[in-house]
Amino acid sequence: MDRKTALILVASGAVFISVSLATLGHGNESTTAKTTIGKTTVMIDYRRPALKGRDLMKMIHPGDLWRLGADAPTTIESSSDLDFGGTRVPKGKHVLLARYLEPGKWTLVVSSKDRRNYEPSAKLAEVPLEVREGQEPVEQLKIDLLSRGEKGIIEIAWGGYRLTGSFEPAR
Repeated sequence: MDRKTALILVASGAVFISVSLATLGHGNESTTAKTTIGKTTVMIDYRRPALKGRDLMKMIHPGDLWRLGADAPTTIESSSDLDFGGTRVPKGKHVLLARYLEPGKWTLVVSSKDRRNYEPSAKLAEVPLEVREGQEPVEQLKIDLLSRGEKGIIEIAWGGYRLTGSFEPAR
């Protein structure tokens, strides 16, 4: 094999490895939370970052939108329209974000665009989240999706924080 061919093979291999690693993200586990409320199926797809010794509150500032995951937008998908605090969100797949307002105050945002491309007109719904601090620390972000009666409950745990919001199938 001549030098030019060897160089092309090495360069091609490096590009292949780079593209492969980029598609894997940063090693953050991909997972899905799923529940059924009546006849409505709801799923949240997200990637689970780890704190790795970082302080969550030093990574986010008042007014910031948080994508609720890592490497890719966190999405919520439903088989029927949903109602978030009186605002109807059409069935289908949407982006799920959280907004940090000030200590002890967060909101859940359902959007048609991810955090990087977010603009106010992309907001489909925004509802307050219940905030509990000082909980048993959770190293890896965890989002649970539960059905309680006719309501859906979203529970977000990371570090010592627990954020909880609710929705229901639209009528």
